[in-house]
Amino acid sequence: MDRGISGASNLLIFYTLLFILCVFPQALTLRVSSPSSPTTGQINSNSILVALLDSHYTELAELVEKAMLLQKLEDTVATHNITIFAPTNEALDRNLDPDFKRFLLEPANLHSLQTLLLSHIIPTQIGSKTLVRHVTTLSNHQFRLSKNLTTVDVARVTHPDVLTRPDGVIHGIDRLLLPLSVEDDFNRRRTLRSISAVKPEGAPEVDPRTHRLKKPPPPAKPGSPPALPIYDAMSPGPSLAPAPAPGPGGPHHHFNGEKQVKDFIHSLLHYGGYNEMADILVNLTSLAVEMGRLVSEGYILTVLAPNDEAMAKLTTEQLSEPGAPEQIMYYHIIPEYQTEESMYNAVRRFGKVRYDTLRLPHKVVAQEADGSVKFGHGDGSAYLFDPDIYTDGRISVQGIDNALFPMEEEETERVKPVTRTGQSAAKVVVKHRRGKLLEAACWMLETFGQHSRLTSCQ
Repeated sequence: MDRGISGASNLLIFYTLLFILCVFPQALTLRVSSPSSPTTGQINSNSILVALLDSHYTELAELVEKAMLLQKLEDTVATHNITIFAPTNEALDRNLDPDFKRFLLEPANLHSLQTLLLSHIIPTQIGSKTLVRHVTTLSNHQFRLSKNLTTVDVARVTHPDVLTRPDGVIHGIDRLLLPLSVEDDFNRRRTLRSISAVKPEGAPEVDPRTHRLKKPPPPAKPGSPPALPIYDAMSPGPSLAPAPAPGPGGPHHHFNGEKQVKDFIHSLLHYGGYNEMADILVNLTSLAVEMGRLVSEGYILTVLAPNDEAMAKLTTEQLSEPGAPEQIMYYHIIPEYQTEESMYNAVRRFGKVRYDTLRLPHKVVAQEADGSVKFGHGDGSAYLFDPDIYTDGRISVQGIDNALFPMEEEETERVKPVTRTGQSAAKVVVKHRRGKLLEAACWMLETFGQHSRLTSCQ
């Protein structure tokens, strides 16, 4: 009895499996073949895409990678044979407009780059002996082919069938195939960029002193000096100097005074022996910032730099007074660009030359002495012994061996001799001169018989 039931159940299982295989035959096929069957769109080493990436058309292969088209081309090769018209490296590098190439590589124009590259690919294999005359590319653009494939649209086929693989072929051409949509997009972007480059003009400015419209200054020629004197640009408050004169070195092609001042101070430190003056310019005063602003506005400067030995002679009293370090340094800055050669030629020709300084109205006198240039006079003179420490066309630094002072200050700083009565020698000299003048006046009055009227003459 049990044996009959077991046989019936086995027969039922057999018929059930037979029914499943008859109705759903693909179930067994999928179960068996799915682990070993290749996936759809897989690229092997003999593909035309691998040949393109390894070919001499490196510029085109690089653009395909930048345009992120490899996945799309893999899907196309999996279902179609393709034909690639590949521009040479020279056509994509040397013969391509730099503005157009820059436009293609901008991230915002990725769609235009993809359209341009897909217009060089046809979803069918076309050999050099083809009879097809009109083709449609992957970008839905149509091109005309000539007989025996000598030209495609306006490009000449220089290397037909240069690479042939089972899933495609590559033909070398001498120029890009430019779709009209990409060209229009480039022209539209270039026009918008040229329009946006024009800055809008602001409202006219009114001078608060005269209540009249301010007239804009005339455009300055490159390298021209500012219209205002340097002393007006040094005035406190906002700078009154006009716009900086155009010149090289700055971010907007203006003079980069801050960088030039830093360079000359670093030159002083590396040269050696001028650390004291560099310390005064940077730490003790704000002259470095002011000099940078002046040079940025187009002014030129010559710095007479006393060495460390000369700066050590300055007393604490001379440097401790408010504004004293600035005044000392101002007297060592000439608002001209002078080199050792120009100053020596001037003093050799004219004997003495007076140079303006930033310490208005004091001037520094230069003269020839012992084959060099001597500044100042008397005990307070200094020789030019380190010429042209720094010269860049805007700032000139000349090393001297003594600190300079105006003539009036030197006379007041000298020790005044005192007489026995306690009066200074200057007052005694004045009284002596006054007595002589009085004697002369009395003699003249005595000549005319009127000396008795003045008590001073009795």
